[in-house]
Amino acid sequence: MNFDATSLPGVYLVRPRVFGDARGFFLESWNADTFRNAGFDVAFVQDNHSRSRGGILRGLHYQTRHTQGKLVRVTAGRVFDVAVDLRRDSPTFGQWYGKVLDDIDHHMLWIPPGFAHGFYVLSDSADFQYKCTDRYDPDSEITLAWDDPDIAIDWPLADGRAPTLSDKDRSGLPLGKAPLLV
Repeated sequence: MNFDATSLPGVYLVRPRVFGDARGFFLESWNADTFRNAGFDVAFVQDNHSRSRGGILRGLHYQTRHTQGKLVRVTAGRVFDVAVDLRRDSPTFGQWYGKVLDDIDHHMLWIPPGFAHGFYVLSDSADFQYKCTDRYDPDSEITLAWDDPDIAIDWPLADGRAPTLSDKDRSGLPLGKAPLLV
């Protein structure tokens, strides 16, 4: 695997080796030794899998307690994946990084604790899987406004139409009013 630094310190694009032929492909999506040898000593406690229709935006989510590092990937379809730096003392606080993830190149994104995360589905549907370093804690989950002008994410919205949102995501808070990590 290759680990490419992004514009946000701590966020990495992970490019696994993909072995393919006429039968299909094989890739290793997680190996503790490979990650540890690359400087990432992480332990995952939870795996999640979501399926979403095209035009759906999920996020931007984070937890103020039990902060989660996430290794995210798309196993079917295509999404625009986003991380927002919420580390108070970071020189990139409030900045975002976005990357298209799909089932063609199989790239993954490592998002360490201290970031909000979300994605927008670009294909007709997408299966999104992620490994988490801590448990889900609904009592400390916060949603940032996906369209907060202070963050100014350049979402690649289909035909400029507003995304489909859950009630929770529709009521996201602007960065200036959102509780930060404890």
